[in-house]
Amino acid sequence: MYRRIGAPLLVLTLAATSPLLSTPAAVAGPNAPTNACGETGFDPSASAGGGPAPVGNIDIRYPWPQLVPVPLPDPPQDQTRVPQAPLPADPCADPCPDLTDTAPDELAPESDGSSFGSEGSSGSSFGSTPGSSGSSVPRFSIRPDPEPIPIPIPGPAQPLPPAPDPQSPPVEPAPVAPAPAAATVDFTSLVAQLTGPGSINRTDKRWQVNGTDLGIMWESKPGEVAIAFGDTFGKDWAPPGANGTDWRSNVVGHSTDRNLADGLTIDSMVQDSRCHAAEVLGSRKIKNWETTTIPTSGFALGDRQYMSYMSVRRWSVVPGMWYTNYGGIAYSDDDGQTWSKDPHARWENIFGLNNFQVASMVPAGEHVYLFGTPNGRMGTVAVARVPKAQVLNKTAYQYWVDGQWTPVGEAWPTPILHDTAAELSVRYDETRGLWQMSYLDTLAEAIVLRQASSPQGSWTEGVPVVRSADYPALYGGFIHPWSTEHDLYFTMSEWDSYNVYLMRATLK
Repeated sequence: MYRRIGAPLLVLTLAATSPLLSTPAAVAGPNAPTNACGETGFDPSASAGGGPAPVGNIDIRYPWPQLVPVPLPDPPQDQTRVPQAPLPADPCADPCPDLTDTAPDELAPESDGSSFGSEGSSGSSFGSTPGSSGSSVPRFSIRPDPEPIPIPIPGPAQPLPPAPDPQSPPVEPAPVAPAPAAATVDFTSLVAQLTGPGSINRTDKRWQVNGTDLGIMWESKPGEVAIAFGDTFGKDWAPPGANGTDWRSNVVGHSTDRNLADGLTIDSMVQDSRCHAAEVLGSRKIKNWETTTIPTSGFALGDRQYMSYMSVRRWSVVPGMWYTNYGGIAYSDDDGQTWSKDPHARWENIFGLNNFQVASMVPAGEHVYLFGTPNGRMGTVAVARVPKAQVLNKTAYQYWVDGQWTPVGEAWPTPILHDTAAELSVRYDETRGLWQMSYLDTLAEAIVLRQASSPQGSWTEGVPVVRSADYPALYGGFIHPWSTEHDLYFTMSEWDSYNVYLMRATLK
């Protein structure tokens, strides 16, 4: 889960003290998607606003220190998995009505966001206390906001698996290549809402995925694409933003849908119980220690899948910023059902300056390339590479520094872009020998696309594929691996409705 861009000035001002001004819930809007069952989703476009927002509640929170014991080491990941039963032949039938259909008298009140985070602290919602819609006078409230102070409680040490054999990769020349022609975007359209109430996949009814974000995709095996989502919430979730008690830091689905022109069908999700998507990478869910673990990219080599992720220490009160413990790599040998975090494949975020916290990893040729940015949205992009057989051996990586691949450049890699970038998604089109990179350009308030002939560049200038002027609460921008030369499909997240949409950019 990431914060959106383009927050109103008043929210930014109040955020210096805490999260705080309520915003109207995401609404259907004139362009809201409708699925085949006639269920209406959320309209992420600017037209959904419908004029000035009503005055909401001003919720002022003051920090309240709270000691939180943290037993160590981390508890083992719950690997309980339940096979998914076939979905009903009627796509509009609910597979688990006893779990997902809520009677009117059981509806939970709109959340104030307090369940997202640790010990009652708000995770990163801009404002999530329901306002008095239509009221001209705001209601003020002042209340404590617990600020956890983690206290480590060491327990019996658990043996780590042995570290890989140290490698001594050479220094090799890696000059930049001439930039190819920049992409020209002819038209961008919203294809479908992929997740949440009213989505084409009805993820709220099938897997209790009511609110989620990101939608990072990779080819998990021939003919199948895996889709990783970020912080996910169940049936007590209510817009706007991330909130709810059924909180999973990440979930994974699979798709075999080749016809993306009408949306992306999710065939299944990894489940830990009937009709309930599992958290595949565990997190401590303790603010100021490890709030959550967020997937950032994925790829497959043979029968093994890899997922890069970031361990988020805490979300910042400054929109678009967060602080990580490290960026790491997890792997799965059972088609993405269970995952193991490798304790040696980690880039520790020492002093908050490491450039490989939010990563996008891409296999190409004999190597896997690691594109990375620091935590938050104000860093630039660096790149490293590793032989495919050594992905989990950090000593085998070479970093691009001043036109060379070198094993000692992690602390000072040369940026491959001059601009800041967030939420990277990199794809290699082998048929054309072309690299494509999309990311959120916070300053341009757009998701942009760049192209290059080599991973280190030169990269073309960023071409906007979708702007916040059209979708004010957008973020993300993860490329579908089956995009073509003329049709770039990508997922876009939207903060207010806190769900994921499939977008299509037609390229010339």
